[in-house]
Amino acid sequence: MAQKQNKPTGVFSQLLFNIIIPVVILTRFSGEMHLGPTLGVIVALAFPILFGCWELKKTGKFSFLSGLGIVSVLLTGGISLLELDVKYIAIKEALIPGLIGTAIIVSQYTKYPLLKTLLFNPNTMDIDRIEQALEAKGNLNKLPKVQIVASNILAGSFFLSSVLNYVLAKIIVVSPAGTEAYNNELGRMTALSYPIIAVPTMIVFFIAFYYLLNSIKKLSGLKIEEMFPESGG
Repeated sequence: MAQKQNKPTGVFSQLLFNIIIPVVILTRFSGEMHLGPTLGVIVALAFPILFGCWELKKTGKFSFLSGLGIVSVLLTGGISLLELDVKYIAIKEALIPGLIGTAIIVSQYTKYPLLKTLLFNPNTMDIDRIEQALEAKGNLNKLPKVQIVASNILAGSFFLSSVLNYVLAKIIVVSPAGTEAYNNELGRMTALSYPIIAVPTMIVFFIAFYYLLNSIKKLSGLKIEEMFPESGG
């Protein structure tokens, strides 16, 4: 019997609940005439948390990255509601991608490298076919070296994000936590994080993926399109 697979939510839903709605609440509805600074932060951050929990229930999966995303939102909420020094926002913004980059490098030396979770996995690539083709060419033993280089490039994308996050937060978030101005700055930082941080980070991410595909192509003799799972009907 064919089993229905719950697909992850689309990019628009991700943007809507994680970026657009929180930004609108923080920048437009956090004034004293509406929700107020404290309730504004709570309502804005509730959307990505509830969306993450709903997606977890829908897909049945809770990834390392999703977990860090929720931790990041909770930390932002904690810093905001406890009205801590805004320098902690910049530290938190740098810490999360920095932790991911470090975890990618450290995980290379464990049984569960994060590269396999993020790129080299059965949902993304036809692992069996790739390994059989590499075996046939006598190049299977070269795959780990390729994966280490791809992991290092991938980690670089998160370290780049860490630096950009820190700089953006330091420049934008300058007002004391618990004020309307702080909420506006938090919203502006969230909105700008996509074009300023996500785009260059994704470029480096795709460089890592291209390196992985191109190296496997040379070692296995497979065409790039043959490395992906066939969409079954």
